[in-house]
Amino acid sequence: MKAVKRSAWALPYAIFLIFFVVLPLVLVAVYSFQDGSGRFTFSNIAKFFTDKDTLSTFAVSMEVAIENTLLCILLGYPAAWILSNRKLNRSAVTIVLFILPMWINALMRTLATAELFNMLGITLGKGTLLFGMVYDYLPFMIYPIYNVLEKMDKSYGEAAADLGATPWRVFWKVTVPLSMPGVASGVLMVFMPTVSTFAISEFLTNNKIKLFGTIIQENINSSMWNYGAALALVMLVIIGLTTLLQGKGDEELEGGVI
Repeated sequence: MKAVKRSAWALPYAIFLIFFVVLPLVLVAVYSFQDGSGRFTFSNIAKFFTDKDTLSTFAVSMEVAIENTLLCILLGYPAAWILSNRKLNRSAVTIVLFILPMWINALMRTLATAELFNMLGITLGKGTLLFGMVYDYLPFMIYPIYNVLEKMDKSYGEAAADLGATPWRVFWKVTVPLSMPGVASGVLMVFMPTVSTFAISEFLTNNKIKLFGTIIQENINSSMWNYGAALALVMLVIIGLTTLLQGKGDEELEGGVI
């Protein structure tokens, strides 16, 4: 019996990628450059740069994404550092506690958060939106940083301490620079989903604040497939460029540029 090549085992995954990843992306690109009659046009892309409402929503989305990302870094980095420090965290249970919320569907967590604010009589707005964003995306900031800190060679810090550096100086001059790849991964995992989300802003602001994902959803639901696809393509381009820039930054850090 002829042995099956190892590459043959990759065939199911290749088929899956073609039908559920590549093909949808191709369809998004095709619809983006077509009008309602199927004719080729650049008007959908041009509309994004000329429509004031879309640009305003995009600006609000970027503002919320930046604020959410900064809050996640401020809260997530200390948490990741404590989790990776065996003197401060000696139990694996602590790590599991950060995973537990992710076992619950994000939409259910958002609805529960909105109901909690309603019970407390808190007016839904930007503050509640940021709270919900941080609550949902904080684990995605903690774990990339935690993984880098956990795998970091502790001898660098010990060498700096032997040379007379204070613990605070060791942290800022050694630990923080070496953990930047984890921070960059966390930023990518938090920033872009924040820009494109729509359910969280809808439930935690009563649709008072619209994000870029909401505009895409509204166009798709209104059967404006071409413009909705164009907006989705813009998001894909931004995500792609951000990923490339992050990859370049990681290579520089690995090469010793800090």
